[in-house]
Amino acid sequence: MKKLIFCLGLFVSAANTYAIEDKYHFDSAEREQTFKELTHELRCPKCQNQNIADSDAVVAKDLRDKVLTLVHEGKSKDEVIDYMIDRYGYFVHYQPPVTPLTILLWVLPGLIVALGFGFIVVRQRKSAQVQPWTDADESKLAELIAKYEQREQQ
Repeated sequence: MKKLIFCLGLFVSAANTYAIEDKYHFDSAEREQTFKELTHELRCPKCQNQNIADSDAVVAKDLRDKVLTLVHEGKSKDEVIDYMIDRYGYFVHYQPPVTPLTILLWVLPGLIVALGFGFIVVRQRKSAQVQPWTDADESKLAELIAKYEQREQQ
């Protein structure tokens, strides 16, 4: 009985493994290589951390099918990437272009840290410029303490 259950489990897991795997046919090895490169370069919009070659999401399957269609139509790698970026935005490509916005995203955290550090330095210098304690300040303090003690005794 245990052997039967074990064999049944192996059969089910093997069937699931083959059911997930997509099989694509290509006219040339060059198109197959282009397809593989593209599916590893394009990111799944749903998974966000997987490329469309490794993702099991439905949208990744649709993207693979669209890449396959475009490759079969003879589109170049850059044309396919441009199509996907036009359709899904720069997020779909693992290597987005350098734009003023991406530069700002990289520079802004460093700028904030530098401004914060500058603020701390300025505050420290201002606090270091406080006037030293003088004899006049000491006598004024003694006078205020004496007035306070008189009021407490009344």
